[in-house]
Amino acid sequence: MTTPETLHDLAPAGDAGNATRTMGAALRRALATARGRTAVVCGEQTVSYAELADRIARLGGLLTKLGLRPGDRVGVLGANCHRYLELYLGLPSHGLVIVPLNVRHTAAERSYALRDAGARVLFADRALDGLDPDLRVVDTSTEYEGLLADAEPTAPLREPAEHDLAGIFYTGGTTGAAKGVMLTHGNLVANAFHFMACWPFTADTRWLVVAPMFHAAGTIAALSTVWAGGMQVMCPAFTPDGVLDLVERHGITATLVVPTMMDALAAEQAVRPRTVSSLRWLSHGSSPAAVELLRRTHTAFPDAEMLHIYGLTETSPIVTLLPGEQHLLDAPQARSCGRAAVGVEVIVVDPADRTPLPPGTVGEVLIRGANVTAGYWNKPEETAAALRDGWFASGDLGLLDDGGHLFLVDRAKDMIVSGGENVYSAEVENALFAHPSVVEVAVFGVPHERFGESVHAVVVLRSQPDDADAFAEELVAHCRRTIAGYKVPRSIETRVEPLPKSGAGKILKRELRAVYWSERESQLT
Repeated sequence: MTTPETLHDLAPAGDAGNATRTMGAALRRALATARGRTAVVCGEQTVSYAELADRIARLGGLLTKLGLRPGDRVGVLGANCHRYLELYLGLPSHGLVIVPLNVRHTAAERSYALRDAGARVLFADRALDGLDPDLRVVDTSTEYEGLLADAEPTAPLREPAEHDLAGIFYTGGTTGAAKGVMLTHGNLVANAFHFMACWPFTADTRWLVVAPMFHAAGTIAALSTVWAGGMQVMCPAFTPDGVLDLVERHGITATLVVPTMMDALAAEQAVRPRTVSSLRWLSHGSSPAAVELLRRTHTAFPDAEMLHIYGLTETSPIVTLLPGEQHLLDAPQARSCGRAAVGVEVIVVDPADRTPLPPGTVGEVLIRGANVTAGYWNKPEETAAALRDGWFASGDLGLLDDGGHLFLVDRAKDMIVSGGENVYSAEVENALFAHPSVVEVAVFGVPHERFGESVHAVVVLRSQPDDADAFAEELVAHCRRTIAGYKVPRSIETRVEPLPKSGAGKILKRELRAVYWSERESQLT
């Protein structure tokens, strides 16, 4: 029998079956199978699984010194790093609730989330203004290491149950005010299992954490990688050259990026290629990717299996998966986001009465599975509206084909009704994306005296055209060759600066749209 090196290594008391469906179970398995292997790399810092377990055990002692008890909410704000990973794993493993904060939020937005969650302590890697004076702030860039070293290692303060809350994740606010999404241990464990059923996570996995860890996409593979005893490499801030350097230096095997990152990586690799043959699994999500972008990415990373992931914070986040995407670029399925993940059910219904619709019919996407949120923190009405009869209403419009592939056509609030015709912004955006000069695009409705709304596009170009008006006309002509006339933008704004985005990389259409609707009594959002 192996003698445990820390109290945290001890098997938990109580229902052993239940304990396997909590976040601490992933680390316990890694200790049993990969104790001496590297768990996480951040810059020059390397942490083994044995060291990670010891640090999490000491975190329990520190939490006790801070006066925290199981069930308390704890804020975390910072760039991707090994300390963020141990807080993400350690706080829930000790029975507390992590509240990841968006580093791009204003002081008011940050304070709202902390007050709404009732957080008593905040771990942050930077000085912050406008915080509640009663909030205890632990600076992870200065005092954290000393406090951790002085703390006594402890077993879990309370062994959590599957249904216990693990985290409150505040939404990016792309469609309105942020809501605290409650995710349980069972939700996050289910998501890990769903991912592992699709991709081969092993002890040789080297996952590059590029997406910010305050978002579900940033930690999408955290538990899966730990469960397999693999290694995670932290990327504190995205730059295309920095990411490619990490891939080459560490032999990265897998990662997840958003389409804007994917475009930048493909462009950088074309100009200054690195040795990236180790990258065997390249996933993307957060927003749709045009087929032309997928082609450029496959050219830049020919050895990588490409995977489109559709997900939501409320689903922990995986809903559908499209593996082997590079083999489907000439097939209709390339425009889909794949089939429901193992363990997840997806249906399309009439938004008015939730009647299931036949294949090929556009409706609202509903999701059911062990990964679906327990609801919104302190918002019973919003919870009741989103969760009904075990199904979560995504707010996305889509259709299923006969093979179960889900095609998203729009956010319900982004659909444009022009002259009685429904125009799905995603379809127009795909048409514009096919132009080689287009980097980013957002399509939405603006007021129109005759049609109610007209189709407007804001397009980010690779370089500023000599004649913006003439180039806008060229884009209109380009669209007319691929989509119906009523879908073609009646107005196009071109720019070279990036579009406003949430911390998760999603374009904030409401900010772009507000300029046009600010003087109206009601805004179609």
